[in-house]
Amino acid sequence: MSVLDRIERLQNAMEQQNIDCYIIPTDDYHHSEYVGDYFKFREYMTGFSGSTGTAVFTREKAGLWTDGRYFIQAEAQLKGSGITLYKSGEPEVPTIEEFLKKELEEGAVLGFDGRTVSYAQGEKYRQIAEGEGASIEFRLDLAPDTWTGRPEMSTEPAFLLEDEYSGENIESKLKRIREKMKENGCNAHILSSLDDIAWLFNIRGNDIAYCPLVLSYAIVYNNSVELFANSQKFSEEIVNLFAENQIQIYPYEDIYRVVSEMTSEDKVLLDSKIMNYRLYQAISKDTVIVDKQNPEILMKSVKNETQAENLRKAHLKDAVAHTKFMYWLKKNIGRVEITELSASARLEGLRAEQEHFLGPSFGPISAYGEHGAIVHYSADEKSNVPLKEGKLFMTDTGGHYLEGSTDITRTVALGEVGNIEKEHFTLVARAMLRLANTVFLYGCSGANLDCIAREVFWKEGLNFNHGTGHGVGYLLNIHEGPINFRWKEGERPAPALEENMVITDEPGIYIEGSHGIRLENELLVRKTVKNEYGQFMNFEILTYVPIDLDAILPEKMNTEEKEMLNHYHKQVYEKVSPYLSEEERIWLKEYTRAVK
Repeated sequence: MSVLDRIERLQNAMEQQNIDCYIIPTDDYHHSEYVGDYFKFREYMTGFSGSTGTAVFTREKAGLWTDGRYFIQAEAQLKGSGITLYKSGEPEVPTIEEFLKKELEEGAVLGFDGRTVSYAQGEKYRQIAEGEGASIEFRLDLAPDTWTGRPEMSTEPAFLLEDEYSGENIESKLKRIREKMKENGCNAHILSSLDDIAWLFNIRGNDIAYCPLVLSYAIVYNNSVELFANSQKFSEEIVNLFAENQIQIYPYEDIYRVVSEMTSEDKVLLDSKIMNYRLYQAISKDTVIVDKQNPEILMKSVKNETQAENLRKAHLKDAVAHTKFMYWLKKNIGRVEITELSASARLEGLRAEQEHFLGPSFGPISAYGEHGAIVHYSADEKSNVPLKEGKLFMTDTGGHYLEGSTDITRTVALGEVGNIEKEHFTLVARAMLRLANTVFLYGCSGANLDCIAREVFWKEGLNFNHGTGHGVGYLLNIHEGPINFRWKEGERPAPALEENMVITDEPGIYIEGSHGIRLENELLVRKTVKNEYGQFMNFEILTYVPIDLDAILPEKMNTEEKEMLNHYHKQVYEKVSPYLSEEERIWLKEYTRAVK
């Protein structure tokens, strides 16, 4: 069935349900970073496969809103669908809210599945609708009426993350959470975010694409816990451990009934920004609500020393795999056929050879030439192209290991590339190195430091339409709040960078129709000197893979930047070379040589 046919079917269902406008976001019921196949209704309806976007349908129109990472991809995938692309944040492009105000008339009904919309966003929709004399219907899921062959909800088993990897047991974490509940005068804490639940109970699973999470909700009380999930997912070992910590398992959908039965005796801590609208609305109106950021968010962002040491091990494994991949690519380009997809498969295969590898940590980006300009390009059988000499090739990939998660981007020159590509590559390398080597006073957030990377671009009249870095979860979401490198603050300003937080450093440049370049390392926040001026902080680099010297123009770097590059490459060789073959070591020695 074509996208046009699907839209017609949806609009017929809207007419039958008396819905004038219907919203389909990307989210599942938990505001997850990625979603399982069961929840990909927006992708089914539009054909757009990016990880961010919202589709809006009226009886006559269809539109998709997405951000700068996906403009090129969305234009290609929406072609011929009849769906209008709205480039979020661009001048004179209406927001979804502005579009709704124009389209909704008095007496109209705005519909959405409230389980897939956050409470905060749902309230915006309600206010817009009421402002136009319209109303909302948030209990309406049109997927069953429209989606032929919808996949089943995941039933994959969960597994326990042992203390040697988590670094803290369930009892300790619950104690910390209950202290936060007490500080806020609360006797209950509702959780619907899957990564917070997985962190709190030291469980992982396979219900979400690329994220080892378990579909679940939870309510933490002063002396007990109710976990709402498919009980068949949990082994006897996990069930017994849960019982020791007074954790009882209930059916997944029971959460809506339980919260509706709360009373005025209940004072609940919750985070409406990551709770779905329907769940929030189901909470008994007698209940007292304290709406704050989940305390788990900051707690899991600060890794403990066990996790920090494990992450060093995970990144070393990843560095070995990626360096072997880079060697293979350099030696074989132009000699054997390599495509975007086969190169990506080769890299994943090398990761799989490493002990405790569990799978990719996000959808791999394997982008040759002009595809690199598509920030979140995803190669498929239709777009897949062979790699040839004379252009740049970018991979943005990562792996989940029991010792933690990795996220690395490398752009490499395939043979000899043009001077403009080398100039841009050198600019990106300089930006990444400058940020990684900065020293700052405690209290700085990523917003304070973002310009250290961007300055080299701004001086050239250039920029890139994505954050310079994001927090990274420990075998959870690869993009983890609350920290980031982003000069524009969001609704919740990022907190100060704390010791043992993990953040990426990934500036880039994207020239549509020509090339894209991004280089990405992960950084571990550490303390350094403390004196009368305060506590100084710096970054420990976790990622050790060569920066391609075939694409570097040393004459475009100052002395300090060249010293940074040489020091980094010296560490790459020292850490990685013991795990390589003799031929690979010889190659690595050459590709980590000092530039002058």
